[in-house]
Amino acid sequence: MTAVLSLHAQWQPASSSTLPAALRPWLLEPASLTARLKAHSTDFRLQLLGERSMALPAFLQRCFSQTTGACVRREVLMWCNNQPSVYAQSWLPAKSLQHLHQLAVLGEQPLGELLFQFADVVRSPIEVAQLALATARDPIAAGRYWARRSVFTVAGQPILVAEVFLPGVEQLCSGN
Repeated sequence: MTAVLSLHAQWQPASSSTLPAALRPWLLEPASLTARLKAHSTDFRLQLLGERSMALPAFLQRCFSQTTGACVRREVLMWCNNQPSVYAQSWLPAKSLQHLHQLAVLGEQPLGELLFQFADVVRSPIEVAQLALATARDPIAAGRYWARRSVFTVAGQPILVAEVFLPGVEQLCSGN
């Protein structure tokens, strides 16, 4: 099963990128994006699109400091005010799941809510890219979307999180 959106893109440090003014605070949010979405919407829900065990694609291997074999690719859609606002794709190495058991049973609980509860969470610098979706994947329309990614380390274990900002988030931007 292919991912809803591919993360294969030209990623660059957010600090050296020209970002759209309305999305800039969202793309650079250092804390939980889930918390920010909830604070700017009256109705938030997370839809689990899928979780699949698979090898980490070659283009993502440089995100991890050591070679990572089997991973779980988790895809979710975050809805705000009944609009698809953020598509998120996380890569959880099997070794990370062995050490952080609660990540293996998230279901429709947001990963971000759990990650930011750990006292020892460390986040790599945020990278950004524009991702293209050539063909609509219900409920995501075809188009180009800004995305961010970073690697979180918890208890010495890495987790790659990428978040793609969909048109629904633009309605929330006015409140930044």
